[in-house]
Amino acid sequence: MIPRYSRPEMVAIWSPETRFRIWYEIEAHACDAQAALGVIPKENAEAVWKARDVEFDVARIDEIEAVTKHDVIAFLTHLAEHVGSDEARFVHQGMTSSDVLDTTLNVQLVRAADILIADLDKVLAALKKRAYEHKDTVRIGRSHGIHAEPTTMGLTFARFYAEMDRNRNRLEKARYEVATGAISGAVGTFANIDPAVEEHVCEKMGLRPEPISTQVIPRDRHAMFFATLGVIASSMENIAIEIRHMQRTEVLEAEEFFSPGQKGSSAMPHKRNPVLTENLTGLARLVRMAVVPAMENVALWHERDISHSSVERAIGPDATITLDFALNRLAGVIEKLVIYPDNMLANMNRFKGLVMSQRVLLALTQAGVSREDSYRLVQRNAMKVWEQGADFKTELLGDPEVTAALSPAEIEEKFDLGYHTKHVDTIFARVFGA
Repeated sequence: MIPRYSRPEMVAIWSPETRFRIWYEIEAHACDAQAALGVIPKENAEAVWKARDVEFDVARIDEIEAVTKHDVIAFLTHLAEHVGSDEARFVHQGMTSSDVLDTTLNVQLVRAADILIADLDKVLAALKKRAYEHKDTVRIGRSHGIHAEPTTMGLTFARFYAEMDRNRNRLEKARYEVATGAISGAVGTFANIDPAVEEHVCEKMGLRPEPISTQVIPRDRHAMFFATLGVIASSMENIAIEIRHMQRTEVLEAEEFFSPGQKGSSAMPHKRNPVLTENLTGLARLVRMAVVPAMENVALWHERDISHSSVERAIGPDATITLDFALNRLAGVIEKLVIYPDNMLANMNRFKGLVMSQRVLLALTQAGVSREDSYRLVQRNAMKVWEQGADFKTELLGDPEVTAALSPAEIEEKFDLGYHTKHVDTIFARVFGA
Protein backbone atom coordinates (compact mmCIF):
# COMPACT_ATOMS: atom_id res chain seq x y z
CA MET A 1 0.00 0.00 0.00
CA ILE A 2 1.21 3.52 -0.77
CA PRO A 3 2.69 5.51 2.14
CA ARG A 4 -0.22 7.97 2.09
CA TYR A 5 -2.52 5.30 3.53
CA SER A 6 -0.02 3.45 5.72
CA ARG A 7 1.00 3.43 9.36
CA PRO A 8 4.51 2.31 10.37
CA GLU A 9 3.62 -0.45 12.84
CA MET A 10 1.48 -2.37 10.36
CA VAL A 11 3.87 -1.75 7.48
CA ALA A 12 6.71 -3.23 9.54
CA ILE A 13 4.87 -6.57 9.81
CA TRP A 14 5.06 -6.98 6.04
CA SER A 15 8.62 -5.74 5.45
CA PRO A 16 11.19 -8.14 3.95
CA GLU A 17 13.27 -7.74 7.11
CA THR A 18 10.39 -8.96 9.29
CA ARG A 19 9.56 -11.79 6.91
CA PHE A 20 13.15 -13.08 6.89
CA ARG A 21 13.35 -12.75 10.67
CA ILE A 22 10.26 -14.96 11.04
CA TRP A 23 11.69 -17.45 8.52
CA TYR A 24 14.85 -17.59 10.56
CA GLU A 25 13.02 -18.17 13.84
CA ILE A 26 10.98 -20.99 12.32
CA GLU A 27 14.10 -22.69 10.98
CA ALA A 28 16.02 -22.24 14.25
CA HIS A 29 13.19 -23.57 16.41
CA ALA A 30 12.78 -26.51 14.04
CA CYS A 31 16.49 -27.30 14.46
CA ASP A 32 16.08 -27.25 18.24
CA ALA A 33 13.22 -29.73 18.01
CA GLN A 34 15.15 -31.94 15.61
CA ALA A 35 18.14 -31.96 17.99
CA ALA A 36 15.90 -32.87 20.93
CA LEU A 37 14.68 -35.85 18.92
CA GLY A 38 18.26 -36.84 18.09
CA VAL A 39 17.74 -36.28 14.37
CA ILE A 40 20.51 -33.67 14.09
CA PRO A 41 23.50 -32.90 16.33
CA LYS A 42 22.76 -30.49 19.17
CA GLU A 43 25.80 -28.37 18.30
CA ASN A 44 24.44 -27.78 14.80
CA ALA A 45 21.14 -26.59 16.21
CA GLU A 46 22.95 -24.30 18.61
CA ALA A 47 25.09 -22.94 15.78
CA VAL A 48 22.02 -21.70 13.93
CA TRP A 49 21.33 -19.31 16.80
CA LYS A 50 24.61 -17.55 16.04
CA ALA A 51 22.53 -15.54 13.58
CA ARG A 52 20.14 -14.44 16.33
CA ASP A 53 21.24 -10.80 16.12
CA VAL A 54 22.04 -10.74 12.42
CA GLU A 55 20.39 -8.15 10.21
CA PHE A 56 19.66 -10.22 7.14
CA ASP A 57 20.78 -8.52 3.94
CA VAL A 58 17.68 -8.19 1.77
CA ALA A 59 19.71 -7.10 -1.25
CA ARG A 60 22.00 -10.14 -0.88
CA ILE A 61 19.04 -12.51 -0.66
CA ASP A 62 17.53 -10.90 -3.76
CA GLU A 63 20.87 -11.34 -5.52
CA ILE A 64 20.94 -15.06 -4.73
CA GLU A 65 17.28 -15.45 -5.72
CA ALA A 66 18.04 -13.91 -9.10
CA VAL A 67 20.11 -17.04 -9.75
CA THR A 68 18.16 -19.70 -7.83
CA LYS A 69 14.70 -18.39 -8.80
CA HIS A 70 13.58 -19.63 -5.36
CA ASP A 71 13.14 -17.29 -2.41
CA VAL A 72 13.42 -19.84 0.42
CA ILE A 73 16.57 -21.41 -1.05
CA ALA A 74 18.05 -17.92 -1.45
CA PHE A 75 17.38 -17.22 2.22
CA LEU A 76 18.85 -20.54 3.36
CA THR A 77 21.97 -19.87 1.30
CA HIS A 78 22.33 -16.45 2.94
CA LEU A 79 21.76 -17.96 6.38
CA ALA A 80 24.59 -20.42 5.74
CA GLU A 81 26.84 -17.47 4.91
CA HIS A 82 26.35 -16.27 8.49
CA VAL A 83 26.24 -19.60 10.31
CA GLY A 84 28.74 -21.55 8.22
CA SER A 85 28.03 -24.14 5.54
CA ASP A 86 28.89 -27.14 7.70
CA GLU A 87 27.01 -25.87 10.75
CA ALA A 88 23.94 -25.03 8.65
CA ARG A 89 23.72 -28.29 6.73
CA PHE A 90 20.83 -29.60 8.86
CA VAL A 91 18.73 -26.43 8.54
CA HIS A 92 15.37 -27.12 6.82
CA GLN A 93 15.79 -30.87 7.49
CA GLY A 94 12.69 -32.72 6.28
CA MET A 95 10.85 -29.47 5.63
CA THR A 96 9.35 -27.96 2.49
CA SER A 97 9.13 -24.30 1.52
CA SER A 98 5.45 -24.06 2.38
CA ASP A 99 6.22 -25.01 5.96
CA VAL A 100 8.14 -21.77 6.24
CA LEU A 101 5.99 -19.60 3.97
CA ASP A 102 2.58 -20.59 5.31
CA THR A 103 3.58 -20.54 8.94
CA THR A 104 5.14 -17.10 8.42
CA LEU A 105 2.05 -15.75 6.68
CA ASN A 106 -0.11 -16.81 9.58
CA VAL A 107 2.26 -15.25 12.10
CA GLN A 108 1.99 -12.02 10.14
CA LEU A 109 -1.81 -12.21 9.94
CA VAL A 110 -2.06 -12.82 13.68
CA ARG A 111 0.16 -9.82 14.39
CA ALA A 112 -1.88 -7.73 11.96
CA ALA A 113 -5.10 -8.85 13.65
CA ASP A 114 -3.76 -7.73 17.03
CA ILE A 115 -3.19 -4.23 15.65
CA LEU A 116 -6.61 -4.17 13.99
CA ILE A 117 -8.31 -5.26 17.21
CA ALA A 118 -6.59 -2.37 19.00
CA ASP A 119 -7.80 -0.08 16.19
CA LEU A 120 -11.37 -1.29 16.66
CA ASP A 121 -11.08 -0.56 20.37
CA LYS A 122 -10.26 3.06 19.49
CA VAL A 123 -13.31 3.28 17.25
CA LEU A 124 -15.52 1.66 19.90
CA ALA A 125 -14.30 4.05 22.59
CA ALA A 126 -15.02 7.06 20.35
CA LEU A 127 -18.50 5.79 19.44
CA LYS A 128 -19.40 5.07 23.05
CA LYS A 129 -18.27 8.51 24.22
CA ARG A 130 -20.28 10.31 21.53
CA ALA A 131 -23.30 8.03 22.10
CA TYR A 132 -23.56 9.01 25.77
CA GLU A 133 -22.80 12.64 24.93
CA HIS A 134 -25.81 12.75 22.57
CA LYS A 135 -28.02 10.09 24.13
CA ASP A 136 -30.95 12.50 24.28
CA THR A 137 -30.11 14.72 21.30
CA VAL A 138 -33.22 14.30 19.17
CA ARG A 139 -32.91 13.99 15.39
CA ILE A 140 -35.17 12.68 12.69
CA GLY A 141 -34.84 9.07 11.65
CA ARG A 142 -34.97 8.46 7.93
CA SER A 143 -36.12 5.55 5.83
CA HIS A 144 -35.44 5.60 2.09
CA GLY A 145 -33.76 8.96 2.77
CA ILE A 146 -37.15 10.43 3.76
CA HIS A 147 -38.19 11.69 7.20
CA ALA A 148 -39.68 8.82 9.21
CA GLU A 149 -39.95 9.21 13.01
CA PRO A 150 -37.81 10.84 15.72
CA THR A 151 -34.75 9.08 17.10
CA THR A 152 -31.64 10.42 18.85
CA MET A 153 -28.08 11.02 17.76
CA GLY A 154 -27.00 8.85 20.67
CA LEU A 155 -28.93 5.92 19.24
CA THR A 156 -27.19 6.45 15.90
CA PHE A 157 -23.79 6.22 17.58
CA ALA A 158 -24.95 3.27 19.70
CA ARG A 159 -26.08 1.41 16.61
CA PHE A 160 -22.67 1.85 15.03
CA TYR A 161 -21.03 0.81 18.30
CA ALA A 162 -22.98 -2.46 18.37
CA GLU A 163 -22.03 -3.16 14.76
CA MET A 164 -18.35 -2.52 15.38
CA ASP A 165 -18.49 -4.59 18.56
CA ARG A 166 -19.75 -7.50 16.48
CA ASN A 167 -16.89 -6.88 14.08
CA ARG A 168 -14.38 -7.01 16.91
CA ASN A 169 -15.80 -10.37 17.93
CA ARG A 170 -15.61 -11.59 14.33
CA LEU A 171 -11.99 -10.51 14.04
CA GLU A 172 -11.05 -12.31 17.25
CA LYS A 173 -12.56 -15.48 15.80
CA ALA A 174 -10.82 -14.94 12.46
CA ARG A 175 -7.53 -14.39 14.28
CA TYR A 176 -8.00 -17.67 16.15
CA GLU A 177 -8.88 -19.52 12.97
CA VAL A 178 -5.83 -18.33 11.04
CA ALA A 179 -3.41 -18.86 13.96
CA THR A 180 -2.14 -22.25 12.81
CA GLY A 181 1.23 -23.43 11.55
CA ALA A 182 2.39 -26.42 9.54
CA ILE A 183 5.81 -28.09 9.62
CA SER A 184 4.67 -31.31 7.98
CA GLY A 185 6.95 -31.66 4.94
CA ALA A 186 6.08 -32.43 1.35
CA VAL A 187 2.34 -33.13 0.89
CA GLY A 188 1.84 -32.88 4.66
CA THR A 189 2.47 -36.52 5.66
CA PHE A 190 5.35 -35.92 8.13
CA ALA A 191 7.27 -38.62 6.22
CA ASN A 192 10.59 -36.86 6.73
CA ILE A 193 9.89 -34.85 9.88
CA ASP A 194 8.35 -35.73 13.21
CA PRO A 195 5.04 -34.03 14.20
CA ALA A 196 6.78 -33.03 17.44
CA VAL A 197 8.82 -30.53 15.42
CA GLU A 198 5.64 -28.84 14.24
CA GLU A 199 4.28 -28.72 17.77
CA HIS A 200 7.49 -27.13 19.08
CA VAL A 201 7.71 -24.53 16.31
CA CYS A 202 4.03 -23.57 16.62
CA GLU A 203 4.33 -23.15 20.37
CA LYS A 204 7.35 -20.87 19.97
CA MET A 205 5.64 -18.83 17.23
CA GLY A 206 2.35 -18.41 19.08
CA LEU A 207 0.36 -20.70 16.80
CA ARG A 208 -1.51 -24.02 16.99
CA PRO A 209 -0.49 -27.00 14.84
CA GLU A 210 -2.66 -27.35 11.76
CA PRO A 211 -4.66 -30.55 12.40
CA ILE A 212 -4.22 -31.74 8.83
CA SER A 213 -2.45 -29.94 6.04
CA THR A 214 -1.44 -30.92 2.56
CA GLN A 215 1.75 -29.21 1.47
CA VAL A 216 -0.05 -26.00 2.40
CA ILE A 217 -2.29 -24.81 5.21
CA PRO A 218 -5.94 -24.93 4.03
CA ARG A 219 -6.95 -21.60 2.54
CA ASP A 220 -10.49 -21.57 3.87
CA ARG A 221 -8.89 -20.14 7.01
CA HIS A 222 -7.49 -17.21 5.07
CA ALA A 223 -10.73 -16.71 3.15
CA MET A 224 -12.50 -16.33 6.49
CA PHE A 225 -9.87 -13.83 7.67
CA PHE A 226 -10.09 -11.57 4.63
CA ALA A 227 -13.88 -11.86 4.49
CA THR A 228 -13.94 -10.54 8.05
CA LEU A 229 -11.75 -7.60 7.02
CA GLY A 230 -14.23 -6.95 4.22
CA VAL A 231 -17.17 -6.89 6.63
CA ILE A 232 -15.32 -4.48 8.93
CA ALA A 233 -14.61 -2.24 5.94
CA SER A 234 -18.28 -2.28 4.99
CA SER A 235 -19.29 -1.28 8.52
CA MET A 236 -16.73 1.50 8.38
CA GLU A 237 -18.32 2.72 5.14
CA ASN A 238 -21.75 2.49 6.75
CA ILE A 239 -20.65 5.05 9.34
CA ALA A 240 -18.89 7.19 6.75
CA ILE A 241 -22.01 7.35 4.55
CA GLU A 242 -24.13 8.57 7.47
CA ILE A 243 -21.64 11.31 8.28
CA ARG A 244 -21.45 12.33 4.62
CA HIS A 245 -25.23 12.65 4.53
CA MET A 246 -25.30 14.70 7.73
CA GLN A 247 -22.71 17.10 6.29
CA ARG A 248 -24.74 17.92 3.17
CA THR A 249 -25.41 21.66 3.10
CA GLU A 250 -29.19 21.30 3.16
CA VAL A 251 -28.95 18.88 6.12
CA LEU A 252 -25.91 20.01 8.16
CA GLU A 253 -26.67 18.00 11.26
CA ALA A 254 -22.97 17.25 11.72
CA GLU A 255 -19.70 17.77 9.90
CA GLU A 256 -16.10 16.69 9.98
CA PHE A 257 -13.85 18.96 12.02
CA PHE A 258 -12.47 21.71 9.78
CA SER A 259 -9.06 22.66 11.15
CA PRO A 260 -7.53 26.15 11.06
CA GLY A 261 -5.78 26.70 7.73
CA GLN A 262 -7.62 23.82 6.05
CA LYS A 263 -8.81 24.41 2.48
CA GLY A 264 -11.88 22.75 1.02
CA SER A 265 -11.52 23.53 -2.66
CA SER A 266 -8.87 24.92 -5.02
CA ALA A 267 -11.60 26.89 -6.80
CA MET A 268 -14.27 27.73 -4.20
CA PRO A 269 -12.97 29.20 -0.93
CA HIS A 270 -16.28 28.63 0.86
CA LYS A 271 -16.18 24.82 0.63
CA ARG A 272 -16.00 22.49 3.67
CA ASN A 273 -16.16 19.01 2.18
CA PRO A 274 -16.50 15.61 3.92
CA VAL A 275 -13.14 14.55 2.51
CA LEU A 276 -12.18 12.14 5.30
CA THR A 277 -15.37 10.10 5.16
CA GLU A 278 -15.28 10.11 1.36
CA ASN A 279 -11.74 8.79 1.68
CA LEU A 280 -12.96 6.10 4.08
CA THR A 281 -15.59 5.04 1.56
CA GLY A 282 -12.86 4.57 -1.03
CA LEU A 283 -10.53 2.74 1.35
CA ALA A 284 -13.36 0.34 2.23
CA ARG A 285 -13.53 -0.62 -1.44
CA LEU A 286 -9.82 -1.38 -1.44
CA VAL A 287 -10.13 -3.69 1.57
CA ARG A 288 -13.10 -5.51 0.05
CA MET A 289 -11.06 -6.03 -3.11
CA ALA A 290 -9.16 -8.74 -1.21
CA VAL A 291 -12.21 -10.82 -0.36
CA VAL A 292 -12.99 -12.49 -3.69
CA PRO A 293 -9.35 -13.43 -4.46
CA ALA A 294 -9.06 -14.90 -0.95
CA MET A 295 -12.18 -16.98 -1.62
CA GLU A 296 -10.77 -18.13 -4.95
CA ASN A 297 -7.55 -19.22 -3.21
CA VAL A 298 -9.42 -21.96 -1.36
CA ALA A 299 -9.56 -24.25 -4.39
CA LEU A 300 -5.99 -25.49 -5.02
CA TRP A 301 -4.83 -28.41 -7.11
CA HIS A 302 -4.33 -31.65 -5.19
CA GLU A 303 -1.78 -31.32 -2.38
CA ARG A 304 -0.10 -28.16 -3.65
CA ASP A 305 -0.04 -25.40 -6.21
CA ILE A 306 1.12 -21.79 -5.91
CA SER A 307 -1.77 -19.98 -7.57
CA HIS A 308 -2.59 -18.50 -4.16
CA SER A 309 0.93 -17.21 -3.53
CA SER A 310 1.00 -14.14 -5.74
CA VAL A 311 -2.46 -13.17 -4.51
CA GLU A 312 -1.48 -13.32 -0.85
CA ARG A 313 1.74 -11.37 -1.38
CA ALA A 314 -0.51 -8.49 -2.45
CA ILE A 315 -3.69 -8.79 -0.40
CA GLY A 316 -1.97 -9.62 2.90
CA PRO A 317 -0.18 -6.31 3.24
CA ASP A 318 -2.61 -4.19 1.23
CA ALA A 319 -5.80 -5.17 3.06
CA THR A 320 -4.36 -5.03 6.58
CA ILE A 321 -2.36 -1.83 6.05
CA THR A 322 -5.33 -0.08 4.43
CA LEU A 323 -7.80 -1.16 7.11
CA ASP A 324 -5.38 -0.19 9.89
CA PHE A 325 -5.04 3.31 8.44
CA ALA A 326 -8.77 3.63 7.81
CA LEU A 327 -9.88 2.56 11.29
CA ASN A 328 -7.54 5.08 12.88
CA ARG A 329 -8.88 7.77 10.58
CA LEU A 330 -12.44 6.77 11.44
CA ALA A 331 -11.73 7.00 15.17
CA GLY A 332 -10.39 10.51 14.67
CA VAL A 333 -13.40 11.57 12.61
CA ILE A 334 -15.82 10.36 15.29
CA GLU A 335 -13.86 11.95 18.14
CA LYS A 336 -13.80 15.35 16.44
CA LEU A 337 -17.17 15.23 14.69
CA VAL A 338 -18.97 18.58 15.07
CA ILE A 339 -22.66 18.04 15.83
CA TYR A 340 -25.45 20.59 15.44
CA PRO A 341 -28.45 19.73 17.68
CA ASP A 342 -30.39 22.86 16.68
CA ASN A 343 -30.17 21.90 13.02
CA MET A 344 -31.37 18.40 13.86
CA LEU A 345 -34.43 19.84 15.58
CA ALA A 346 -35.06 22.29 12.75
CA ASN A 347 -34.86 19.51 10.16
CA MET A 348 -37.28 17.35 12.13
CA ASN A 349 -39.80 20.21 12.35
CA ARG A 350 -39.42 21.21 8.73
CA PHE A 351 -42.66 19.44 7.81
CA LYS A 352 -44.59 20.79 10.80
CA GLY A 353 -45.43 17.72 12.84
CA LEU A 354 -45.73 15.29 9.95
CA VAL A 355 -43.40 12.77 11.62
CA MET A 356 -46.08 12.04 14.25
CA SER A 357 -48.45 10.51 11.69
CA GLN A 358 -48.16 6.93 12.99
CA ARG A 359 -49.17 7.95 16.52
CA VAL A 360 -52.33 9.54 15.15
CA LEU A 361 -53.02 6.48 12.97
CA LEU A 362 -52.74 4.15 15.96
CA ALA A 363 -54.85 6.43 18.16
CA LEU A 364 -57.67 6.43 15.60
CA THR A 365 -57.66 2.64 15.35
CA GLN A 366 -57.72 2.39 19.15
CA ALA A 367 -60.67 4.81 19.17
CA GLY A 368 -62.69 2.38 17.03
CA VAL A 369 -61.97 3.63 13.49
CA SER A 370 -61.04 0.90 10.99
CA ARG A 371 -57.39 0.80 9.98
CA GLU A 372 -58.27 1.57 6.37
CA ASP A 373 -60.27 4.66 7.34
CA SER A 374 -57.67 5.72 9.90
CA TYR A 375 -54.95 5.56 7.25
CA ARG A 376 -57.12 7.52 4.81
CA LEU A 377 -57.82 10.28 7.33
CA VAL A 378 -54.20 10.67 8.41
CA GLN A 379 -52.83 10.54 4.88
CA ARG A 380 -55.40 13.06 3.67
CA ASN A 381 -54.13 15.63 6.16
CA ALA A 382 -50.50 14.63 5.73
CA MET A 383 -50.62 15.36 2.00
CA LYS A 384 -51.61 18.95 2.76
CA VAL A 385 -48.35 19.32 4.65
CA TRP A 386 -46.35 17.89 1.74
CA GLU A 387 -48.14 19.83 -0.97
CA GLN A 388 -49.28 23.07 0.69
CA GLY A 389 -46.87 23.52 3.60
CA ALA A 390 -49.72 23.22 6.07
CA ASP A 391 -49.31 22.41 9.78
CA PHE A 392 -50.19 18.76 10.43
CA LYS A 393 -51.67 19.22 13.89
CA THR A 394 -53.76 22.21 12.76
CA GLU A 395 -55.15 20.20 9.86
CA LEU A 396 -56.06 17.28 12.13
CA LEU A 397 -57.80 19.60 14.60
CA GLY A 398 -59.81 21.03 11.71
CA ASP A 399 -60.87 17.67 10.29
CA PRO A 400 -64.34 16.75 11.62
CA GLU A 401 -63.87 13.03 10.91
CA VAL A 402 -60.70 13.02 13.02
CA THR A 403 -62.15 15.09 15.85
CA ALA A 404 -65.19 12.84 15.91
CA ALA A 405 -62.89 10.07 17.15
CA LEU A 406 -60.20 12.03 19.02
CA SER A 407 -60.55 15.03 21.32
CA PRO A 408 -58.29 18.08 20.83
CA ALA A 409 -56.38 17.07 23.98
CA GLU A 410 -55.86 13.56 22.62
CA ILE A 411 -54.59 14.96 19.31
CA GLU A 412 -52.28 17.37 21.14
CA GLU A 413 -50.83 14.53 23.20
CA LYS A 414 -49.83 12.66 20.05
CA PHE A 415 -47.26 15.37 19.32
CA ASP A 416 -45.26 14.77 22.50
CA LEU A 417 -41.63 14.27 21.42
CA GLY A 418 -40.74 12.41 24.61
CA TYR A 419 -42.94 9.51 23.48
CA HIS A 420 -40.30 8.55 20.92
CA THR A 421 -37.34 8.61 23.29
CA LYS A 422 -38.83 6.83 26.31
CA HIS A 423 -36.90 3.58 25.67
CA VAL A 424 -33.49 5.10 24.91
CA ASP A 425 -32.10 4.00 28.29
CA THR A 426 -33.32 0.45 27.68
CA ILE A 427 -31.55 0.32 24.32
CA PHE A 428 -28.37 1.78 25.79
CA ALA A 429 -28.40 -0.88 28.52
CA ARG A 430 -28.67 -3.57 25.84
CA VAL A 431 -25.77 -2.13 23.85
CA PHE A 432 -23.40 -0.99 26.57
CA GLY A 433 -24.53 -3.04 29.57
CA ALA A 434 -26.15 -1.91 32.76
